[in-house]
Amino acid sequence: MVRTPLTPEERRRGERLGALLRAARGERSMVEVAAVAGLSAETLRKIETGRAPTPAFFTVGALAAALGLSMDDLAAACGHDPEYQEPLSA
Repeated sequence: MVRTPLTPEERRRGERLGALLRAARGERSMVEVAAVAGLSAETLRKIETGRAPTPAFFTVGALAAALGLSMDDLAAACGHDPEYQEPLSA
């Protein structure tokens, strides 16, 4: 199955999610947070750095729970970028 390329907005949303998770993690190690969330530290690293900009819903939910964040807060912080406008197609 061929994967559809991500749009620039999807990439930016992934970067916003990664930055928010990194900030929420604070002084806790990646290994610690990943273990609590039931993920590998490598998966968390990819999400935090934007290399996995569209993680699965349940992955985000597990990270939110591990970090004490609500899914509503994540959606509000990482949702649609009001400053981005999709280029008009010709």
